[in-house]
Amino acid sequence: MEGRSHLGIGIALGVAIGAGLGVAMDNLAMGIGVGVAIGVALGVAMDASKGRKGGSGDGASASGGSDHRHDADGGSDGGGDGGGGD
Repeated sequence: MEGRSHLGIGIALGVAIGAGLGVAMDNLAMGIGVGVAIGVALGVAMDASKGRKGGSGDGASASGGSDHRHDADGGSDGGGDGGGGD
């Protein structure tokens, strides 16, 4: 399945597992909601692992960008702590 996303497969598996858990806990809506969230995470993880096997250049550039954004957030949090003393 080169060039295709695994997100749909992950969501389908997550909904199936979540529906089973929801029926077991007698709360189907919550089970399906949790299943969709788990399914999205599974689909994204499967796509990410597929990208690493095909070419590591794409994964390295994506992680470098997220680290840069994290550093910017850390700096803004430190500046907000000094206000409101009076």
